[in-house]
Amino acid sequence: MGMMKFDVSHSLPKDEAKKRVEQLLHYWGTKYGVKSDWSGDGAKLNGKVMGINLDASFVITDKAVQGEGTDPGMLLRGQAKAYLQKKFGAVLDPSKSLADVKNSMD
Repeated sequence: MGMMKFDVSHSLPKDEAKKRVEQLLHYWGTKYGVKSDWSGDGAKLNGKVMGINLDASFVITDKAVQGEGTDPGMLLRGQAKAYLQKKFGAVLDPSKSLADVKNSMD
């Protein structure tokens, strides 16, 4: 199976972006059993989210979260990209505090 690239911009300091993404990965781990392994400013993930196999890696830069993951195929590609954009976009929203992000994951 091929790979699907994703890129979600942000305007937060990199450390703040990482803390917020950690909350998202904790949520995916708790809700779906997705395992994550951090190395520096990046992480590798594997598991299933909403029934779709997820094998992905990404890195947090000063301006974006960039990565690639298993392409779920033509029929689900749009939904998978939209889901990633929505989830990463929500946690990286500068109008929300880290506490708001944590609370929205519950």
